[in-house]
Amino acid sequence: MTLLDVHNLEVVYQRSITAVQGISLKVAPGQIVALLGTNGAGKTTTLRAISGFLGLDDARVTEGTITFNGERIENRPPHRTTARGIALVPERDKVFPNLTVAENLRVPVRHGVAAAEQRRHEELVYRLFPQLAELRNRIGGLLSGGERQMLALASAIICAPQLLLIDELSLGLAPVVVDDLLRRLIEMQHQTSIAVLIVEQSAAVALQIADYGYVMENGKIVLDGTTERLRSHPDVEEFYLGRKSGEKRGYRDVRQYRRQRRWYG
Repeated sequence: MTLLDVHNLEVVYQRSITAVQGISLKVAPGQIVALLGTNGAGKTTTLRAISGFLGLDDARVTEGTITFNGERIENRPPHRTTARGIALVPERDKVFPNLTVAENLRVPVRHGVAAAEQRRHEELVYRLFPQLAELRNRIGGLLSGGERQMLALASAIICAPQLLLIDELSLGLAPVVVDDLLRRLIEMQHQTSIAVLIVEQSAAVALQIADYGYVMENGKIVLDGTTERLRSHPDVEEFYLGRKSGEKRGYRDVRQYRRQRRWYG
């Protein structure tokens, strides 16, 4: 069974700039899927297309389809996509800085949700992120980067989505904070069976938790496979994981690397 099916997707900005070209990917219920690639590969555009936020950037899906739970959702407004069960944790502007943690968690709750159901959702996120329970009266703008990321995840989970879209979980965070967030994300997935599509520049981070992964370059999918296959693929090892022949390489070496062979050669 497929929860999300993106097929031959093309996204165009300002009616002239093609950012995503014919990509296809799938997410099954309860699955964690990683979308990997360097900055500018088209990862965030893909998430925006799925979540419905493309219109804010004067962009549109011009070809292909996005099907969620058997229903076409491409070029639908964000609030309708959210109502169908998709929640986005964006790369930036994650929380409302002038609201407390508790108030941030009340904002995304759908109108008409019963008080008892809302309390159950709040108990879940405070159980997953106990640090937020201790900080519930703190203003969002005073939180650390890791605490903001926790709050952003909690704000999405409290909507009880079927699919969680996460854009750059590790961006700007210390490795120890990222490891903690990954553990909590896995615990969340086990407790709720929410499917996750995570976008990451850091393949090492995403491949720790993903069941399946796709690699994007220049708006196209160039490689996909299970986590084990991607970890062992020589190009992923060298370009994304910074290793060659079993040796670790520095960031400068990885950045300067240029493949001279085709992915499927």
